[in-house]
Amino acid sequence: MAQPFKRRAFLQHVGLGSAMVGAGLGGSLVAEEAATQSKGEIIKIVAVSCSPRQGKTTAQGLKIVLDAAKAVSPERIQTILIELAGLRIPVEPALGITLPPGERDDFPAVAEQIADPHLKALIVGSPVHYANMSTLCKAFIDRLGQAFRKEFNLSGKLAGTLAVGAARNGGQEYVLHSIQRALMCHEMMVVGDGRPTGHFGAILWNNSGKDDIATDEFGVKTAQNLGRHIAELALRL
Repeated sequence: MAQPFKRRAFLQHVGLGSAMVGAGLGGSLVAEEAATQSKGEIIKIVAVSCSPRQGKTTAQGLKIVLDAAKAVSPERIQTILIELAGLRIPVEPALGITLPPGERDDFPAVAEQIADPHLKALIVGSPVHYANMSTLCKAFIDRLGQAFRKEFNLSGKLAGTLAVGAARNGGQEYVLHSIQRALMCHEMMVVGDGRPTGHFGAILWNNSGKDDIATDEFGVKTAQNLGRHIAELALRL
């Protein structure tokens, strides 16, 4: 197990400024956290949507996961959805390449949410792009490694995954396993969707052609089961 780390020093390491960026990070977290603190220990679950399309099926699926997680213990569990769509997540820092002066980098604000000591679980969702995760998801995974893996700051945290494809068997499991393998490199504990579906994570099918996963009853159930399962385990931690 990695030693606890100082959050301030970590945020300086990833270059976090004082301002939050991106609509996906929300503005009411302080009030929500204060309300939760008054009712007991905060259990924070963060979901990151790695789709370049804001508010579409990946974000919809993650919202189902988070709603199910919140329902397990509304007074203790705090859920946050971060959408990377519209954010700039350059991969160069993960490769040791310094960004040019003034180059926009929104990853540090995302990293701040993940660095919160109340975090118990991280859920990563991606659309299926040619049987693999999205380019945006790979950039996020690479930056996550650069920011957190050196000191194994995510060791012992729970990890869940979600994938949305254009076909019922469109490569979703490939994407889940690819993301899971990366998160296992952080010594995170991978959690699948819970019973009765009980497999590898949330697997959804955008089968309507209208960016709506609501008609995929089985896929929605896997998302709900993932949220419930990861919340129950987080409470045990």
